[in-house]
Parts: sequence; structure tokens; C-alpha cells
Amino acid sequence: MKVICVINKKGGVAKTTTSLALGAGLREKGYSVLFIDMDSQCNLSMCAGADTEGKSLLGVLTEQIKIDEAIQKTSMGDVVPAELALAGADSVITETGKEYRMKEALASVKKRYDFVIIDTPPSLGVLAINAMTAADWLIIPVQADMFSRDGLLQLDRAIRKDRQYCNPSLKIAGILLTRYSERNVLSRNLKEVFDELAEQMGTLVFKSAIREAIAVKEAQVMHKSIFEYAPKSKSADDYMNFIEEFLEVIK
Repeated sequence: MKVICVINKKGGVAKTTTSLALGAGLREKGYSVLFIDMDSQCNLSMCAGADTEGKSLLGVLTEQIKIDEAIQKTSMGDVVPAELALAGADSVITETGKEYRMKEALASVKKRYDFVIIDTPPSLGVLAINAMTAADWLIIPVQADMFSRDGLLQLDRAIRKDRQYCNPSLKIAGILLTRYSERNVLSRNLKEVFDELAEQMGTLVFKSAIREAIAVKEAQVMHKSIFEYAPKSKSADDYMNFIEEFLEVIK
């Protein structure tokens, strides 16, 4: 089982969209996938049609329930849903070893799934640390703007700390450019900046950039993957190209 964490401190960079597309694409290829929603906004859970008012990830992380009790079967796959109360996780998950709660919970399902996809909140608190500590690989979606650049520098420091204290084998699969426009001069210029940052972080920028498309939002409203809803869309092409590239990286 490989645990993949989709992470960025900055919001609005398509973390949830990327998590859903990655999991759906892997399922298309015959892999078994478990989604974990760590964001109190519950976007992944709602897009998958999961219940966010029952047993959830918070109960797993506070050790009130086992992860099996929180897994829901949805049309988009198995999901451990989030709930609004996850927003207060930093004040609830405080005991010694708090960074390892997610890693410990996943141990019981490691023989059932090929991949676990963790969608993280736009912060670097206890939830993000748990995700990185449990992960084998990180995927970092970014928009081609200066705010994403600054957020990436902060994330780099957090990754280095997590490697130092919690997960020395943590690897970055790559940086994924989202909402990308080839016609936008700023996007093209900043791609070079991200290439340099990726080199400093010991990783790469995926060649497959994700172009903006309304089909992604429409698919989410319909509780369908982009590959099911609009298989011939440019977003489906971009994400499938990215998944092929990702699988080559982690071999």
C-alpha cells in the first residue's frame, strides 16, 4: 500500500480536485483506493457523496473509533469522511505521539488497498503533520502565481521538519501546476521559478500541467469523477497524463 498526500498550505490550488482525479484515475487502472478527507470544509467527502455527520476521520484521530468504522462506500470509492469539527483538531489532538495517529490507523487496512489518497487542509497544523508522517509520497498542487511560490517555501520547511522528526523516508513525487494557461505570460514565466524551487526541494515539476475547465466543477456537482463525467475533456486528458507520469515517478 502506498500512501499519497496531496498538500499545500495555500487554498484554492485544486488539492481536492487533484485528490479525486488521482484516485479515480488509479481506480480506472484497476488499483484499489481509499480516500481520506482531512479538510474540515469536507469538499472531498461531499463530492463523493459521503455522509459528513456520522462517524468520521476525527473519531479515528482521537482514537474513539477504528478506521474501519469510518470507511464509507460511495459511487467514487471508499472514503473516510471529514466533518466540520476537524477545524478544532489542533486543540483536541494534543497527546504525546499525536503526529502518528494517521499512520497507526492505516496499519490495519494496508493489505486492502493499493493506494491511500489523503486530501489535506490549507494549513500546516496537526492534520497536515499527521498526513505527512503517514505518507510515502507528497504531491504538491500549485497555481502559477507568486502567492503559491511563497506558500511553497513555507511547505518546504515543514516537510524538512517532518523528515527530521517523524518520517525520514518521506518523498516528494512532484509539483503539479493547476489552473494553468499556456497563453498567460505570467504562468509561463513562473513555471521556470517553480522548476528552480523543485530542484531545491529535490523533486520535479510534472510535465503535465492541469488546464482550467468547467467540466471539473460540473463533475463534482454530479458526484462523478472527471473520467466518468467528461472522459474526452481537456481536464480528463491532463489528469490522466499526470497520473501516468506520477506512476513512472514512484516506480
